[in-house]
Amino acid sequence: MTTRAKLTAYSALATALAALCLTPLLTTKGWITHAYLVVAVIAVVGAGLRRTPFYRWAVPLGQLVALLLLLLLAFATSGASWGGIVPGPESLRTLARAFEQGLNDIREYAIPAPPSAGLRLIMITSIGLIAVAVDTVAVTYRRSALAGLPLLALYSVGNGLAGDRGNWLWFAAAAAGYLVLLFAEGQDRVSRWGRVFRGTPHGTEGSSGGLSQSGRQVGVVALALALLLPAFLPRWSSGLVNSGGTASSGKHGGAGGFNSLDPLVALNDALPEPRNVELLTYKMDSPLADSTYLRTGSLDAFDGTRWKLSSTDTTEFKGTLPAPDGLTVPDFPELKTTVRISDRLENAWLPMPYPARTVSLRNTADWQLDSLTSALQPTRDKAIKGLGYTVTSLYVGPTAAELRSAPQAPDRIRAQYLDLPRDLPPIVRQKAVSVTQQARTPYDKAVALQEWFTRSGFTYDVKTRSDSGSDAMADFLTRRRGYCVHFASTMAAMARVLDIPARVALGFTPGDTKGGEVYSVTDSMYHAWPELYFEGYGWMRFEPTPTRGVPPEYSDQVAAPTTAPTTQPTAQPQPSASAQLPSANPDCDPKLRSMGECGERDKSAGGALADSWLFSGKTLATLASALVLLALLLTPMVWRALLRRRRLGAGGRRRPGGEGSVELTDEQVMAAWDELIDSAWDLGIPPDESRTPRSAARRIAETAELDEASAAAAGRVALATERVLYARTTQVTTPLAADVRTARDGLRAGAGRRGRTRALLLPASSAQLWWRLSDAVLAARLAVRRRAARLTAAVTGPVRRALRRRKGDGPES
Repeated sequence: MTTRAKLTAYSALATALAALCLTPLLTTKGWITHAYLVVAVIAVVGAGLRRTPFYRWAVPLGQLVALLLLLLLAFATSGASWGGIVPGPESLRTLARAFEQGLNDIREYAIPAPPSAGLRLIMITSIGLIAVAVDTVAVTYRRSALAGLPLLALYSVGNGLAGDRGNWLWFAAAAAGYLVLLFAEGQDRVSRWGRVFRGTPHGTEGSSGGLSQSGRQVGVVALALALLLPAFLPRWSSGLVNSGGTASSGKHGGAGGFNSLDPLVALNDALPEPRNVELLTYKMDSPLADSTYLRTGSLDAFDGTRWKLSSTDTTEFKGTLPAPDGLTVPDFPELKTTVRISDRLENAWLPMPYPARTVSLRNTADWQLDSLTSALQPTRDKAIKGLGYTVTSLYVGPTAAELRSAPQAPDRIRAQYLDLPRDLPPIVRQKAVSVTQQARTPYDKAVALQEWFTRSGFTYDVKTRSDSGSDAMADFLTRRRGYCVHFASTMAAMARVLDIPARVALGFTPGDTKGGEVYSVTDSMYHAWPELYFEGYGWMRFEPTPTRGVPPEYSDQVAAPTTAPTTQPTAQPQPSASAQLPSANPDCDPKLRSMGECGERDKSAGGALADSWLFSGKTLATLASALVLLALLLTPMVWRALLRRRRLGAGGRRRPGGEGSVELTDEQVMAAWDELIDSAWDLGIPPDESRTPRSAARRIAETAELDEASAAAAGRVALATERVLYARTTQVTTPLAADVRTARDGLRAGAGRRGRTRALLLPASSAQLWWRLSDAVLAARLAVRRRAARLTAAVTGPVRRALRRRKGDGPES
């Protein structure tokens, strides 16, 4: 491997190692693999551009273009593209929106934050830009020492944000990567003076081997001291910036700030590509288990950009939950649910049926209570992983008539849950009014909205934009495509338009039965739904998302009064009229029957059949881009192979069955000589135009240390070339193709495996291809210019001649 190739590899390695300090910033670490792929592509693009005759400043420019294309393919595939491959203007706008969403997430969340698309975009972009900077400074401009500045910036920002979650291993990895880069650059500086003198085997004083070894020792000792000394130094509890992270006041950012985790981001991240892994199981002493939602929390404020919590105040949880807001009607039955969280669910708010009254937890100190939404938020990382607990909750099942006669909500509820942004799209208000124009009560309006969403041609589609702001609502109502977040957020906003207090709840739809009254919930069951307020009954769930979830029985306007017994009944409650859909499978459970999926899709306990990704647009675009990139990378190798075949075919071959040798033309001799020079160039010996052919052949033989046969073959090719160039008679009868192959075999034998691989994949002589392309472009420009000049002359010539004739006739007149 050449020193420039080593610098390229080591600069990418240094960036990858320094990027490890960013892994504690998000709750998951899978995004780092994507970042490493970006770093590798940037290194490959830089290595390829440096082998071209372009200016050095063009190398980082090309790397930035490659970085942009990678980001567009990964985060903006929903935008329009040209030919399904080249991103278009809409893709750029989609990427800008994702970046803006990431900036909002930075302001909203504490560390570790959920891996939203916007945050992953910002992280990968930052690492990609650092990779470009390090590669440019260390490899393109050969200033490896200065490359430590962007690496230090990356490490400082990552470690500073991670705080107590940082690790000394991150510093060790980043420092080791930087040292390796410095060693490679030092070796490169020495090698440019000529062949490196290694000295005696033991590295005696004065030899470069001893000097190199001393340099490595100094670097290793300095790194060891940097790691060990802090353990023996005193610690200060304060500084210019108070970075203590142990407060647990229950406010925003308390308990390490983990309570800022928003379940909406986890839902948006999990729904597009669910892995169908089991997240939890639950057992309920009621046949209502297959229609019970597990709620994690709710979002009460809508600012036009997103639904969020209006307050982040939390209090210490002591095992008892506050009375449900607005629930004053007595005598609703109590249900008991036992929940077991799997190891796959590491960070989340506590899933519970709503409204819950008590929760028995092993350690209540791990949880904080949000009294506004009755949600339990973790105070430490992975507090929910493997957790088991029991919840007692109420089954609030009013009739349609009871909800229709519910009084108006109190002023405190209306003041908080009717607020809407001023820039709410007009289509939201128009649709809310037109859909409910025949309804008279808030209940009838809520049911009309639910039925309009489920029966008016809306399509459930997780490939649409993932935000829930005003623009997304307008786009959703126009295209009628979206997933649960769009249905829930839009119905909640429309309910507020109609003077009905509303908010967005998040959690899980009912699980799949595993037998023995046990139900399994997977990541494909993440869900969002609207909750509307009815005085006396509190927050009531509605289900506007078609083919997902189970519509509540009270949303059927003619439903009979529902009473859930406190003991096990003998018959299961009948599903609502809106849920009674035909089924080809008589054994299908009520939940699947309400979704219209019985007999259409095999859904077993513990998971659902995911949509196939094989022919998705994102996959095809990525595959096409990969093929185009592969074709570009293979172009030098293919061009060189074809050129070699043509040259050796013209370099003289004996006629089959003929006698004696074949006389070669001057072009055939020069083709054989060009192939010999290019073969040496590919294997590390660049051409020297100032030498005669015989001197050039001698230089190749000495530099590559060719054996006698290979050196003699190269000499014969050089002698034939000189005869063509200098002699009066140019008759050559020696079959030079065999001599070129012999000399080339000798060059390959001395180049080693790495040299042969580089000569095959990235032959240095392929620079001639780019020169030829540049010459062709220049020739085409000159030809166009000449034709334009001739056309201009043809058009203006008669005019000029006429003017000259007039000037000539002027004095005579």
